[in-house]
Amino acid sequence: MFGVFKKFFAFTGDQKGKWQRGIAFAVLHSVFEALQLLAIAVVLKGIVEDSMSAGTAWASFGIMLVSLCGAIITRYVSHQNEVGGSYLMCADKRIKIGERMKYMPMGYFNSHSLGNITAAVTTTMEEIEKISPPTMVRTIHGLIRTAIMAVFLIFFSWRIGLIVVAGALLFLGVNALLHRKSRLVSPKRQAAQAKLVDAVLEYLQGMGVVKAFHLGKSANKTIDKTIAEVEKYNYAMEIGFIPYVALQQIVLRLASVAVVIASILLYLNGEMTLFICLLMIICGFFIYTELEAAGLMSSFIRLIDVSIDRVEDIHKTPVMDIDGHEQLPPNMDIAFRNVSFSYGDRKIIDNVTFTIPQGTTTAIVGPSGGGKTTLCNLIARFWDVDEGAITLGGKDVREYKLDSLLSNISMVFQHVYLFNDTVANNIKFGKPEATMEEIEAAAKKACCHEFIEALPDGYDTVIGEGGATVSGGEKQRVSIARALLKNAPVIILDEATANVDPENERQLQTAIAELTRDKTVIMIAHRLKTVRQADQILVIDGGRLVQRGTHDDLIRKGGIYSDFIGVRQKAVGWKLKTQGA
Repeated sequence: MFGVFKKFFAFTGDQKGKWQRGIAFAVLHSVFEALQLLAIAVVLKGIVEDSMSAGTAWASFGIMLVSLCGAIITRYVSHQNEVGGSYLMCADKRIKIGERMKYMPMGYFNSHSLGNITAAVTTTMEEIEKISPPTMVRTIHGLIRTAIMAVFLIFFSWRIGLIVVAGALLFLGVNALLHRKSRLVSPKRQAAQAKLVDAVLEYLQGMGVVKAFHLGKSANKTIDKTIAEVEKYNYAMEIGFIPYVALQQIVLRLASVAVVIASILLYLNGEMTLFICLLMIICGFFIYTELEAAGLMSSFIRLIDVSIDRVEDIHKTPVMDIDGHEQLPPNMDIAFRNVSFSYGDRKIIDNVTFTIPQGTTTAIVGPSGGGKTTLCNLIARFWDVDEGAITLGGKDVREYKLDSLLSNISMVFQHVYLFNDTVANNIKFGKPEATMEEIEAAAKKACCHEFIEALPDGYDTVIGEGGATVSGGEKQRVSIARALLKNAPVIILDEATANVDPENERQLQTAIAELTRDKTVIMIAHRLKTVRQADQILVIDGGRLVQRGTHDDLIRKGGIYSDFIGVRQKAVGWKLKTQGA
């Protein structure tokens, strides 16, 4: 238990001061509560010794008033600090996780499901946020208050004080068994909750497939099974704790009874005055009240421990931006030097070497799964290469700070993601400090100003998550406006027009022409008219660079590219023969 306390306070980070103040005032709260016993002692002594007077009553009243006011004030300050510290602590952690994720290799998101990450920053953090204030403070408060009361009782009768200490030690022994049980169940419960979040997200994201193939019942079975698993572990945790919680209560009750019996026996043997005996009997009824409450809450300590470990796992993930420097490349030449890269054990890029001169357009073509997108992602350092090097302006991309590197690159993807925010803010993502005039100018160049103006609130229209409320072509043009606003010298186009209708394609080609003017351009494309104007064409097959040259050169040489063009030309010339034609 005490090891968890140490871990928790290390986890509090910048909010440690709030937690320390919260606990300090909780200790003061215990002291003020203990004054109630002194007030009772004053009155009890007056009654037993037949010396009760108005002064005695007023003295007792004054002590009770100080106790009550002090307890209220210290409890308020303690609660404010512990709750404020909890929410701010979790807010800080969420922000740090978000910042850290920007510098993690993309492989992290491939090997860790979206559900696990989402659960860590939502349900797991929420448990820490809500459970930690009552659990940590109640537990620490209960232990400290019992210790203060034990010292108080030792002052009156060392033998009664030892009984109180013995009861507390037995309680801690049972509590240790409770934590051992919690250590076994809590990780399984956390894992089940992560699986539930993962299952719900998968179900929602795949709703189109579920509806199209009538998979509602089978998809529901998966979620139902996961919910049942969460229920099982929650139930197992609660049922498993009951014997230990009950044993804690029995130990404390028996210790209280022992205090009462010992006090009576000491009085009957003449070793304790009537006043002290009665005072000890009264104390026996409430000396363990806070420790009892701490025992009920302490079962959650191990859950906090597991939750902290889950969050810290994200913080321990290696980041890519470690040794880089903030710097500007002397030029925009891009070079691959014997680059190899693998996803786990599967090699995707195999010993690739080529150069992309500044201000030129390079098209990358080849069969699906050949490694085209991976090449582009390696330039932007979504991953680091396993072997070889990629340079920008003659400097290894790993020598740049990640933000410094990416400030030179704009990417337009085939599958565009727009945030659940206004159109203006989605465009401004390329340049957060941009003015409205700059945003509109970029939108006009990207041929999306007109459709934005036609939206209900124009540029202030909130589009759905992922851009669900606009068409595919409109999303592409918004993403191009975003890239135009960023105005980076290197443009990467990953099949930006692959899934667009002819009407939108004309507008997109106009927008792309504006975007790529006087830039270094790398494009992944399958359309002949897009590829043939490139300064050089790279043909990638099975992760290897198998051909390189201009359109005319590669046609003359024959091979994969020539075959590719032949197939495309046949597809363009293909017509549906109607009946009777």
